[in-house]
Amino acid sequence: MSEFGSTTSQLLLLADWLVERGVTLVGMEATGVYWKPVHWVLEDAIDQVWVINARHMRNVPGRKTDVADAQWGAQLIEHGLVRASFVPPRPTREQRDLTRYRKSVIEERGRETQRLHKVLEDAGVKLSSVASHVLTKSGREMIDALIAGQRDPAVLAEMAKGRMRAKIPELTDALAGRFNDHHAMLCR
Repeated sequence: MSEFGSTTSQLLLLADWLVERGVTLVGMEATGVYWKPVHWVLEDAIDQVWVINARHMRNVPGRKTDVADAQWGAQLIEHGLVRASFVPPRPTREQRDLTRYRKSVIEERGRETQRLHKVLEDAGVKLSSVASHVLTKSGREMIDALIAGQRDPAVLAEMAKGRMRAKIPELTDALAGRFNDHHAMLCR
């Protein structure tokens, strides 16, 4: 029996080893994300790479080791007692990865904006009561100035751009808080 590690170089050796032996179908139990690197390497070398739902292979008494699990899985596949889970083609997987990553980045940006808003509120800076969005160009410039040490609300309010310039008196009042170096560090 041969053993292979989980690094890419070891998985490539596994693929070569399987091809040398004429293997055309590989089945593996899906566990978390650990199956993915194995699948991605083997799909380029083997005709069929099946990912088997772990629930389809369970409930068999006496299987207590990885080797026994692998032997049991091979028997199930050999006798046609399990079917492969759907694994979309590579372009679909890549698009899905990008979409999911984009969604998580957008969600994280929202959480960071909420944290920033909370720090500003803690400092008594009520920028959000005047500006519909704190992270507009004007808002970012005012926050950057606060972080850099500018504390004069009149100077900060003068950084307003576009339609926000009409709100300079309200901004001056909203920016008069107790923003200090601790808040600057949190905002940075």
